[in-house]
Amino acid sequence: MPAAKTARAPKTSYCCTECGWSSPKWLGQCRECRAWGTLEETAAGSQAVGAAALAASPARPAAPALPIGQVSASQARARSTGVGELDRVLGGGIVPGAVVLLAGEPGVGKSTLLLDVAATCAAVSREQGHGPVLYVTGEESASQVRLRAERIDAIDPALLLAAETELGALLGHVEAASPSLLVVDSVQTIASAQVEGSAGGVTQVRAVAGALIAVAKERGIPVLLVGHVTKDGGIAGPRVLEHLVDVVAQFEGDRHGRLRLLRAVKNRYGPTDEVGCFDLGERGIVGLADPSGLFLSAARSQVPGTCATVTLEGRRPMPVEVQALVAASGGGSPRRTTSGVDHSRVAMALAVLSARMRVDTTASDVYVSTVGGARAVEPATDLAVAIAIVSAARDLPAPPGLIAVGEVGLTGEVRATVGVQRRLAEAARLGFDRAIVPLPGSEELREVAGMQVLPVSHVGEAMGAALPQG
Repeated sequence: MPAAKTARAPKTSYCCTECGWSSPKWLGQCRECRAWGTLEETAAGSQAVGAAALAASPARPAAPALPIGQVSASQARARSTGVGELDRVLGGGIVPGAVVLLAGEPGVGKSTLLLDVAATCAAVSREQGHGPVLYVTGEESASQVRLRAERIDAIDPALLLAAETELGALLGHVEAASPSLLVVDSVQTIASAQVEGSAGGVTQVRAVAGALIAVAKERGIPVLLVGHVTKDGGIAGPRVLEHLVDVVAQFEGDRHGRLRLLRAVKNRYGPTDEVGCFDLGERGIVGLADPSGLFLSAARSQVPGTCATVTLEGRRPMPVEVQALVAASGGGSPRRTTSGVDHSRVAMALAVLSARMRVDTTASDVYVSTVGGARAVEPATDLAVAIAIVSAARDLPAPPGLIAVGEVGLTGEVRATVGVQRRLAEAARLGFDRAIVPLPGSEELREVAGMQVLPVSHVGEAMGAALPQG
């Protein structure tokens, strides 16, 4: 008689908890995202699926298909959250049933922002007769969140708070409260008892996100999810998470500064080039409709080594003051220190000034920085950096009320840049009355009231217009 076949042990595979890549054997480093020590053993189910299992019989639809002109759009109208900067990024407000994933580095202020948004939405919902706002925390206890809410004045009777890490209990809170907004902090801390793996794993994150998205669509509840990020700044968990949600927003900023920027990476209901500005202080987080006060300190005073410019964050013009200091070197190699600007572009500007303007800084330490932790890394800030360096090297202050916009090439030419008209309008609103802009494209600029526009084609012309006394 033939020998009885022995039952084969179930095959196992190893899955990366960061990106979801799988391997038949354990590896120390993920071949996809290059993370170390992230492969965990998972049971591999049968991959053979018969044709009968793939076949699906047609079923009667719940509602017939309608001409697109007859489909009601009232349920997809955005509703204001009460936080103007968040509404700007979301495209006017949050849509019922939308799922928003907010990602950011630890300590940047994600929980503080969403707690403030939850309290503001709770007050608005209470006034309009809507349901309460449910805030579910999986990273802190309810008492810890209560203390933060007292500090930032986010106490409202319509704001419900629950500390849960189990998906079933979270859905039970949603069933009992029928909230008008659900906030989950964070999606990586929630786990389902029906799914294998620990909280934060690829399988768990996919299952939890899928369940929350299903609840949001079924009940028309907008959901705000907090997401962790990996070492390289990407959103932790499977990439499919970003495809499932409706909006992916990045919350970023220097933890040593006050400014925080919120930008949409993906938005099904609005633009992705809007930026929201927030000021994070001891009393909480406040939206900044006009953040110029953080970035301009002495732009209008006659101090050598300063020049103002206007950068573009998405479509939003942001005034920035660039400061430079040229000091005698103490010996050895001169230092080149930058903060808030692109180090390589500053080095290029120093080379261009040395070759085209005879501004020799080879024996001097050069420091270039921005005010208030702003970032001025786009090429359009080259001209302002060059003017600040020459002003500091020659001890000649630029006239008050001057801004400079333009990219500087290696031959010394000033190249055209985008959005000059929006930059000039923002500068004029802040009281600047003179602007140095690239000559290419200047013929298409409209006149700005109270603004004298000086087109230049070479960095030498720009220095003559910015530092006429030198």
